[in-house]
Amino acid sequence: MTDGNGFLGGRLLVVAFEGWNDAGEAATGAVRALKELLDVEKITEVDPELYFDYQFNRPTVSTNEDGVRTLGWPGAIMYGPKTPGALSVPLADDAELRVSGTNAGNIFLLIGTEPSRSWKSFAAEILDAALAADISGVVFLGAMLADVPHTRPISIFVSSDNAQVRAELQIERSNYEGAVGILSVLSDAAETVGIPTLSIWASVPHYVHNAPSPKAMLALIDKLEEVIDVVIPRGALVTEAAEWETGIDVLAGEDEDMAAYIAQLEQARDTVDSPEASGEAIAQEFEKYLRRRGTDGRDGRADGRPDGPGSRPDGPRH
Repeated sequence: MTDGNGFLGGRLLVVAFEGWNDAGEAATGAVRALKELLDVEKITEVDPELYFDYQFNRPTVSTNEDGVRTLGWPGAIMYGPKTPGALSVPLADDAELRVSGTNAGNIFLLIGTEPSRSWKSFAAEILDAALAADISGVVFLGAMLADVPHTRPISIFVSSDNAQVRAELQIERSNYEGAVGILSVLSDAAETVGIPTLSIWASVPHYVHNAPSPKAMLALIDKLEEVIDVVIPRGALVTEAAEWETGIDVLAGEDEDMAAYIAQLEQARDTVDSPEASGEAIAQEFEKYLRRRGTDGRDGRADGRPDGPGSRPDGPRH
């Protein structure tokens, strides 16, 4: 369904879901940042009664600006530009506060919580809404727990199951086989009806999985800006990312085991990133690293649970 201008030539839907696909809240954080910066409005919303188990995804209560306590339900909402196709070129006084660029008026958003049931019906409802909005391409954002150090740049993996998109953007196809989240279900449904898709995944250090990761969020926004051809203000994210890294440095400075483990991750990452590294050297380094991890009792997760999605250094799990 790409037109003569390729993947970026039409309306793009940027998607993120809380839950399995959202380590460090990086993916949903990036889309929420876009929502605040774009001139968008709600165009459709799923009925949560159909797709959610409220004992698993409980409603939340909060107080609004008027002091009224309200319930918020898990769900999924699609947003679209108030003036589709219009150039979102900001005025001088808010130049740092709005997304800008020739493609900004073509950006739609979908953000929600991964549903508990009826995934096929959920995907069909979302794709019906995408077709009604004349969406011509979908960009999925995800974040995974991985064996990566917080002190290095966040690893980003961009892939597509669409051969035309891979050729246009010079990206890879994921070779992952195994359990998937709602992003893969939606991607398959989109490709089936002729809407090309693209996935952008960030790797979040597993040993800080309980806290939001502004550094991973920032990395996703950096890559998203490059891919969808818009300019996205970073706001306070740069400062928050630096503070996040500094905070983990402090914790590691108080824990010798944690510091030693991070040093191992740094060594493995630096070996892979070094200009002289060959494919064989990289493989050997990871084999040594995995053997060390096996003998010291670490299983790749700070909480002692088995490895989760994407927790190995062999690519994203989605």
